[in-house]
Amino acid sequence: MKYREFLMLHTLHHAEKGPITGTFMMKELRNHGYKISPGTMYPLLHEMEIKGLLKSRWEVRNKKRVRIYEITKKGKKALEEGRKKVAELCRELLGE
Repeated sequence: MKYREFLMLHTLHHAEKGPITGTFMMKELRNHGYKISPGTMYPLLHEMEIKGLLKSRWEVRNKKRVRIYEITKKGKKALEEGRKKVAELCRELLGE
């Protein structure tokens, strides 16, 4: 799995739980040891939206315009396929 695909899978995982923002995802990924800049995160979210994996809308939070992302049906399907691939990889790597 490519690094970018891993980021997409992680993003879809959180979007499945509820609406996300780019700032939330950068913080979440930092919690796992990844240093993701806005120059990486926002183009990734935009690409995922173009591919139909996410949809977005604007909201005002704390007097700031914020783009909110939600998973789509296509995104849920991609997430499920990704989970299967990760599970298979883990079984192989861990010898289970």
